[in-house]
Amino acid sequence: MTNLQACSSAILKIISSLLILLYYPTIVSCECTCEVEDLQFDKGEALKYKLGSILSILVAGAIGVGLPLLGKKIKALSPENDIFFMIKAFAAGVILATGFIHILPDAFDSLTSPCLAQNPWGGFPFTGFVAMMAAIGTLMVDSFATGVYKRMHFNSSKHVNTTDEEKAAEEHEGHVHVHTHATHGHAHGSASPKEDLALTELIRRRIVSQVLELGIVVHSVIIGISLGASSSPKTIKPLMAALSFHQFFEGMGLGGCITLARFRSTSMAIMAAFFSLTTPAGIAVGIGISSIYNENSPTALIVEGIFNAASAGILIYMALVDLLAADFMSPRMQSSLRIQLGANVSLLLGAGCMSFLAKWA
Repeated sequence: MTNLQACSSAILKIISSLLILLYYPTIVSCECTCEVEDLQFDKGEALKYKLGSILSILVAGAIGVGLPLLGKKIKALSPENDIFFMIKAFAAGVILATGFIHILPDAFDSLTSPCLAQNPWGGFPFTGFVAMMAAIGTLMVDSFATGVYKRMHFNSSKHVNTTDEEKAAEEHEGHVHVHTHATHGHAHGSASPKEDLALTELIRRRIVSQVLELGIVVHSVIIGISLGASSSPKTIKPLMAALSFHQFFEGMGLGGCITLARFRSTSMAIMAAFFSLTTPAGIAVGIGISSIYNENSPTALIVEGIFNAASAGILIYMALVDLLAADFMSPRMQSSLRIQLGANVSLLLGAGCMSFLAKWA
């Protein structure tokens, strides 16, 4: 009888242990809540850091995007200078790491949150799909826009040439017409292959700068709102430093693209100001909605996740294809081992620094 009681006691202990083990995961899962946590944050102190973040990020972004635009006055920062390859490679590394290390993981977290319904968000990898479609969409926009600009230019050029020839034919006769036509062909005829190539490259650079700014601005609004809506000084302090660094080097990459695109001074100023003001404006919006904003609500998670995934796809495509591949495969870099080594080191350094910042941002 004693042995039977001992066996029963042992079995009960084993069953109890198994039940505890089975119940433990439910305890852990219950810790994940979709409600706003009341952590007694110091909102007054947090507001001071938010206002400081607006100023810090605005200044850092303006300096970053403004430095390459001053290349005409500062020879070291000129796009024609070898050092600019290193600066641009560093900035491209920052943008690439921003897409892979900062934005894409945030998008995965948002779209795979337990606060979202299992169907459809849990049954399909929407983050990768949206990022892929954004990259493909960027490629299509890049290709179609370049084609439209080229056709518009060459059609207008052809029309001008034909009109000039008709006028010359009306004013001159016989051999005089032949002479004028030859002269016209020399002075106003179709551009040489070298000029056509230069024009195509200029058109592409303008499209690249505009699409790159679009991708950066989308992400900047999201991170600005997230920072502005936060009420934790411990969260805002490291974000302020990390995002200032982030905006500075992102601005350098964008400013370099704008400079190479040779926009008019007014257009360059508008693009630079738009980039500089986007994140501070997002922070201001976040401050305004901080009392009603719930970052764990399904709507907020879906919107943030989709926009972050799309932004990541755009930035990764632009960094790899339009910034790095264009420079690293250029004849100028291929003909100089010094520029190649410097650009590779700068690329790794930029990506490494931005990856290191993922510890705080």
